[in-house]
Amino acid sequence: MDLSQLVNEIIYKSVRSSGSGGQHVNKVATKIELYFDLNNSKFFNQEQIERLQKNLQNRLTKAGILILSCGETRSQLKNKTIVTKRFFELIEESIREEKERKLSKTPVAVKRKRLAIKKKTSEKKANRKPPKID
Repeated sequence: MDLSQLVNEIIYKSVRSSGSGGQHVNKVATKIELYFDLNNSKFFNQEQIERLQKNLQNRLTKAGILILSCGETRSQLKNKTIVTKRFFELIEESIREEKERKLSKTPVAVKRKRLAIKKKTSEKKANRKPPKID
């Protein structure tokens, strides 16, 4: 899937980073917030939107908007790159279908080995008992 077309639906907003940093941090907006409106996306079909809503339900707002932010570096461009990469990874992970697990049969040799060990253990314990004298 070519996610580069998805960039057109992303809205970026730069805000001031929190935390310490001196006088410079109070006047530059290096933290980047990414907004993606999942409900109004034209990139995904309805089935994919439903899967994304289910997998991202804890990250979406009530309006169906995904908000990601990054303020790790002092560079606005680096933060934008990081948050975009995170967004694509999150979307790819959430849209992927999980394969159904096929149940396998327990091999006959494994069953025989388990029964042999049980028999050996029971004989060992039986030998610990005092003999019956009639």
